[in-house]
Amino acid sequence: MAEHFLDATGLKCPIPVLRARKAMKPLVAGDELVIHATDPSALLDFKNFCETTGDELLSSEVREDDVMVFRIRKN
Repeated sequence: MAEHFLDATGLKCPIPVLRARKAMKPLVAGDELVIHATDPSALLDFKNFCETTGDELLSSEVREDDVMVFRIRKN
């Protein structure tokens, strides 16, 4: 398993999800992508993204600086 990082802070919908989709393509099953985002719709967007792709949303949290952190595992 490898961990990869995507900084999507400051980007508005749908750019964070589009960048995540592109970042997930070369990953192999079991790899994880950690995404930082600030778009208020990101939580719903990444839930829908995982339902569509079959990947697993392992966690989502909001840090004190209002950055949302998502961890997605490629299935």
